[in-house]
Amino acid sequence: MDFVKNLDTDTSLLILSCLDDPSDLVHASAVSRSWREFVIRYGLSKNLCFKLFHQLNCVDRVNEESSWSSSSSLMDETKLPEREHMAFTFLAKGCTSSPIRSCIAEAIIASSTDNFPEESILETLDERYKIRGTPSYWSSSGHHNTSVPETLLYKLKGDLCVVTEFSIHPFQAYFQRGKPIYSSHYVRFRLGHLVNKSQENNNYVWTYTSQQFPMVQENRLQNFKLPEPVVCIGGYMLIEFLGRVQTQEGDGLYYICVRHVRVMGRSLGKSFRLVDLDESGKFGLNVVRSYCDPKEMGEEVVEQRPFRQMSTREFLNFIHEEPIDDFEYGWHEEEDGEEEDDAESDGEV
Repeated sequence: MDFVKNLDTDTSLLILSCLDDPSDLVHASAVSRSWREFVIRYGLSKNLCFKLFHQLNCVDRVNEESSWSSSSSLMDETKLPEREHMAFTFLAKGCTSSPIRSCIAEAIIASSTDNFPEESILETLDERYKIRGTPSYWSSSGHHNTSVPETLLYKLKGDLCVVTEFSIHPFQAYFQRGKPIYSSHYVRFRLGHLVNKSQENNNYVWTYTSQQFPMVQENRLQNFKLPEPVVCIGGYMLIEFLGRVQTQEGDGLYYICVRHVRVMGRSLGKSFRLVDLDESGKFGLNVVRSYCDPKEMGEEVVEQRPFRQMSTREFLNFIHEEPIDDFEYGWHEEEDGEEEDDAESDGEV
């Protein structure tokens, strides 16, 4: 029985809303023209996206790449629901199925640094113990008060990143007597965005704050897995180190030192961009011309092929077969009639 045609709208919505996988919703929209129109009319792909990642509720509109604006057919307002359907379907697919990779693009600033630039935050980007023959690590300034916190600020790869896990490797000073390890008692993570595009401390809005994870005073990469994946809106991450545990013998002050920081997740920076992000967290979602999972920073970017439309068959093949990091994104318009090695271990709570 075709329940979309034979049941009332509320009952049909209730049934289709039970689908919790983007691929299942694509299958449903491909059953028939009436099913597709129903899925698009009631924004089921958008609702599923919000259901899977509540942080995306802040999307208040879908925009097109500016280079497309010359096409009158793309600007046809009657096609807006269909474009939103396609955009949110791809967004949900990218957030759940694109490869998990390192997400840190650059180190921004530390709350303090003992010896700059030798012990700056930049040293935390490389996991090697020694670079150019000297130990590589960030060190805070020293304090008598063990409760003075420290922070490290990073930019992620793209405006949208689905973060799954953080990792921190405390630094062990082999060159000091006793080989002390300068960890903290706890660590906490914040995700958010800039306001007014100024990197001053008071211009960040943190839309997600993790629990406090206990750290151990051990020389290993300590992993902190989030209870569920979190979408970082805006592409900035702040690490807070709470509580100092180790003094330096030379001056009797407490320090926090970090050898390496890693963030794992799914970056969608080459597929989606944010526009007009305000203090309330609302923003427009720009869909770029080529939909693909972003490549690692520093890798050569392959020149994009000319934009083309995507058929329903190609759309289904993409959802089930095509690798998400090698696929061209296009609005669908129907035709008439159609790590660390042995030292690494799991420290999740």
